[in-house]
Amino acid sequence: MSTSEEPEIVERGVKEKEHKEGEEEGGFIEKVKDFIQDIGEKIEETIGFGKPTADVTGIHIPCINLEKCDIVVDVLVKNPNPIPIPLIDINYLIESDGRKLVSGLIPDSGTIHAHGSETVKIPLSLIYDDIKNTYDDIKPGSIIPYKIKVDLIVDVPIFGRITIPLEKTGEIPIPYKPDIDVEKIKFEKFSFEETVAVLHLKLENKNDFDLGLNDLDYEIWLSDVSIGCAELSKSVNLEKNGITYMDIPITFRPKEFGSALWDMIRGKGTGYTMKGNIDVDTPFGAMKLPISKEGGTTRLKKSKEHGGDDDDDEV
Repeated sequence: MSTSEEPEIVERGVKEKEHKEGEEEGGFIEKVKDFIQDIGEKIEETIGFGKPTADVTGIHIPCINLEKCDIVVDVLVKNPNPIPIPLIDINYLIESDGRKLVSGLIPDSGTIHAHGSETVKIPLSLIYDDIKNTYDDIKPGSIIPYKIKVDLIVDVPIFGRITIPLEKTGEIPIPYKPDIDVEKIKFEKFSFEETVAVLHLKLENKNDFDLGLNDLDYEIWLSDVSIGCAELSKSVNLEKNGITYMDIPITFRPKEFGSALWDMIRGKGTGYTMKGNIDVDTPFGAMKLPISKEGGTTRLKKSKEHGGDDDDDEV
């Protein structure tokens, strides 16, 4: 047997010693990890650190009109820790049927007091033009489902940064302004100085929800002459996708119309313009919606006691 083929001889004691040292080194690291974890748990138990909790307690719509819908999400955050914790960021997303409507981030959102709770108000806004320009199938007057997703990011000692996810669902409208027409004007008391008349209005609600009409704020012009405003004597319900007729009393001075007055008296068509706003209640909150009608034509009719025919509904 050649010298190169001789087996290497290692003393048994040396091998056992190296193996033992490796085991001791690995065991030491594990012991250190266990010690650190044990110390952390004991500190948590002694001082009372814990993970904060959060819940959506309400959703409000403080403002809604034809341009936008403002939404405020109330989130109750509870901090069980003996020190205040910072609310670092709030990530939010509003979607409808899986399609994003709006998203964003609110940084540095405040601090939750030690052993306390805070209601964090998260303001969001939906711009209707952005929604309609992105999704053609979302039409004015419709009601769409929504889901609000919120991630609260807080920084807690021992635990580090924690993300608390929240969700809430509901419905929001895409409002549409009502159509308005003056079907006819019937005067009850006529003189050149002052005439008391009744506006016969036709309002068409093109929304998928009722409108509770509380107030009219408008001005009407006959033959380019303003005859002022009228007041709503009682609230009226405008049914969804329906037509409602209303009688509104008004007072004006015919002598200001000049030659157009004689056309009105003879029953000829008189041009009118109407612009203003209506205040309505909806299932989603109060709204102020614009009303307008330009280039319309109506007729001035007399009541029976002034020689007219109340059964004549020609406009």
